[in-house]
Amino acid sequence: MPELPEVETVVRDLLRAGVVGSTISGARNGWPRTLQGISLRTFRKRVVGARILDVQRRAKYIVIPLTSRQWLLIHLRMTGRLHIEGADQPVSSHERAALQFADGRELRFVDTRKFGRWRLVRDIDTVLGDLGPEPLAPGFTAKHLHKILQSRRRTLKPLLLDQHVIAGLGNIYVDEALWEAGIHPCRISSTLASADAQRLHSAIRTVLRRGIRSMGTSLGTGKGNFYSVAGRRGRNQDGLRVFRRHGEACPRCEATLERLVVGQRSTHICPTCQVMRKG
Repeated sequence: MPELPEVETVVRDLLRAGVVGSTISGARNGWPRTLQGISLRTFRKRVVGARILDVQRRAKYIVIPLTSRQWLLIHLRMTGRLHIEGADQPVSSHERAALQFADGRELRFVDTRKFGRWRLVRDIDTVLGDLGPEPLAPGFTAKHLHKILQSRRRTLKPLLLDQHVIAGLGNIYVDEALWEAGIHPCRISSTLASADAQRLHSAIRTVLRRGIRSMGTSLGTGKGNFYSVAGRRGRNQDGLRVFRRHGEACPRCEATLERLVVGQRSTHICPTCQVMRKG
């Protein structure tokens, strides 16, 4: 599933493609559930004639404010991709939704597994209001993170994956951040000291910024893999330290990396660098 760096890459690609200012002239829907809670007829009625004001990211959502005082929220889920194509280009058999622009271009949503969703809302807080803080925002400090960890008594990795606690983190970047910080994913959050929180805070920002610079992580070459709007594969997989590298040598201490399951999620650690401690 695309995480914060992948969604940020898509947002930046859409901005570079010049979709801001585009007037919506029509819409298509190839899979009814993609348009969440709205029919294609109503969707068209509410968006046609509106212009795109901006393209933003909140957590794992692509946020597109419109001049009609509405927001189009796109969640890529596992296999969703966005493409800018000319209207004369062939339509993919996996296209689930599309916006048509007055300039002859189209924003097409291709989603092999059909889990992605588009939501059109007038009140953005109905969807995004209860999300946690952005981990790259200035207000997300080590002190803030420590307060979050201390206020809950939960296994650390599932806590970090909870979008209501911290927004945008997923399996790849949590594993990478915990390795960077030298913290075991099964630690209870409230046992982390201030120094632990400082290391984890720094590690989270490090791995996310690395992922953004590398334009996301693309694991494999299948249809469900991450590709940017421009059709590029991410490069971050080349620099992953632990994720899906079990059986290989730890880049820091050369111990053999291990795979375990934490909170029903595949998890990758160094048993030497990330020793399980009670406090």
